[in-house]
Formats: sequence, C-alpha cells, structure tokens
Amino acid sequence: MDSLAAAPGTGPATSPLPVLRARKSMASFETLPKDRTVVMGILNCTPDSFSDGGEYDSTETAIAHGLRMYYGGADIIDVGGESTRPGAEYVDEAEEQRRILPVISTLAKAGALVSVDTRHASTAALAIDAGAGLVNDVSGANVHPDMIALVAERKVPYVLMHSRGDSRSMDSLTQYTDVVQEVVSELAQVRERFYAAGVLPENLILDPGIGFSKNADQNWELLANLYQVADMGNKILVGTSRKRFLGSLLTSAGKAAAPKERDDATSATTALIAAQGVWGVRVHDVGASLDAAKVAARLLLGKKNRDARLLAAQGDELTGQDAQ
Repeated sequence: MDSLAAAPGTGPATSPLPVLRARKSMASFETLPKDRTVVMGILNCTPDSFSDGGEYDSTETAIAHGLRMYYGGADIIDVGGESTRPGAEYVDEAEEQRRILPVISTLAKAGALVSVDTRHASTAALAIDAGAGLVNDVSGANVHPDMIALVAERKVPYVLMHSRGDSRSMDSLTQYTDVVQEVVSELAQVRERFYAAGVLPENLILDPGIGFSKNADQNWELLANLYQVADMGNKILVGTSRKRFLGSLLTSAGKAAAPKERDDATSATTALIAAQGVWGVRVHDVGASLDAAKVAARLLLGKKNRDARLLAAQGDELTGQDAQ
C-alpha cells in the first residue's frame, strides 16, 4: 500500500473514504491499450457542470470518485475544475487549481494516468508537476500561445478539440456549409501551430468537439463521418457522454431525457465509435463504455481474422496456379 499520507480518509477528522490500494503499475501514455479504444473517465471538480456539477466539488468526494473509476477500469482520469457547458461562468485560475491539484496528485500516486482538462497554461503546468500525463484543452482556435509553448516544452500528449468561440458564444456559432470538412480544415489550421512549435504528431490527439459550436444534426453528421477526421493521421478522441443531442434523441412526452438518463445511449455511441477504430472516448459511466469498447474490439478482430484467411486462401490459390 502507498503511504497513509497519500491516502484519503486516513488522517484525523476526515471522512471515511477508501484508502489507496497497492499501485497496479505506473500508468503512462505509452502503456495504454492498443488492442481496443481507450476509455477516459470524466471527473468534474465543479459545482456547475451540466451532468454532475456539485457531486464531486470537494477534494474528498472527487478523489473517491476518481479512485472508483480507476479501479473500475478507466484508462485515463480526466480532471477538470471549470465547467465548459454552454453559458458556464469563467473560473479564476487560482480557484481552478485549488479544486484540481490535490485530486490529480492523489490519483497519480495511486497509479492512475491523469489528464488535466484546462484552458490555462499555468494550470496545465502545475498539473503536470502534480503528476498529470496529458492535457485536454477545449480552447480550439482560441488556444493560447503559452499553452502551445508548454506542450512543446514538456513533450506531453495534448488533446486539440475543435470549437468556436467560448462557453458563452459557441451556441451562436453553428453555421457550417459542410460541418465535417470545415471541422477537419479548422483543426488542421490549429494543428499547424503546434507542429510549428515542435509538438510531435504522435503527441497530438484530435477531438471533433461534439456539442461544441454544433447542433444536434451536425453532431450526428460528424459521428457518421469520423473516418474523415481520422484520415488526418492523428489519434482521435470523441466525447458524446450525456450531451444534449442524446437527450433530444431520447425525448419522451415532449421532454428531453435528463443527463443521467443518457448513459445507455452514450454506451451505444461508444460501441459505434470504437467499431470505427477510434483511439479514445471520454465518458461519465466508465464500466458500460469499457464493455462497449471491448465488444467493438472483438468485432474488429473477427473482421481482421476473416480478411487474413481470405488473403491467405488467395495466396494459396495463386501458388497452386504457378505450380501448374
């Protein structure tokens, strides 16, 4: 077991939270699964996130939930201290850091691979120092030059998400002629800024930004054509979990499904996304999406095995013809 100093719930006057188990192994970006889609668990240390705001806004509850996701099989824990829902208020960097740094440090000590969900280079730098191994940034075209410089200097993987505007303006910026082609083009433009700074292609993960400056129809069109984003050559991360377009799809008696009623639909999108060979998904319900990713991986393996047999049979046939 790790030292009790690192374990929540072991000091005086603390809540009865689970202590850290013995570390499974030190997680790293390089050791992530390569035979299935990676599952990133969402940990919102916020009072106002659209789905679970306020549930994990104390250090203790956030650590406990992060450990549950980690021990439940999450490949990455994505820790954020600022809500990015439409209309969300900005959070001061000092407050963001107060919310997330102790959580990141503890989860990293437990052996989890932690991603920091932030728009701020100063927060990202402190999170990396605390043990975070990835940076997940929703800034899109508004990414700050300091963030680009930090990612290049620290050589950490970075998630570049497509978005327009910010949380207050993005819902008014959904005008596209061809949403798939424009998302690809706009991602490529920002990607060049990272490449110019020296960021390696293998350290850049692209996210089409489902729900960010896109309406429901545009979200579905992007999901149906993810291969065009994948054709850019980078790893792809997709986040559909509990988002509004799923709630609208599941409308009953004129009422959209509440965020926590969208987990089954989220798992369905995970299976479909993973069956396209996408690198990763970002979800609230880790267990269900992990199962979906494993099912999709086995399906892809079945297709690969059949293709290999057909190719071998064709080779044998050609060899026999040559022998004649």
